[in-house]
Amino acid sequence: MARDVLCEVNNCTYWGEGNLCKADEIYVVAQLGNKARESKETDCKTFKPKQ
Repeated sequence: MARDVLCEVNNCTYWGEGNLCKADEIYVVAQLGNKARESKETDCKTFKPKQ
């Protein structure tokens, strides 16, 4: 399991200094169906915009 999850989306509620994700859990899905061939075919459902 990953120790640190990196994220460069600094307008996300869970974004932290050093590009670290501060969410308790990460949920990633494939854009089409349940399989992806490369990272650009996935989406992070954990993303929540900062208010």
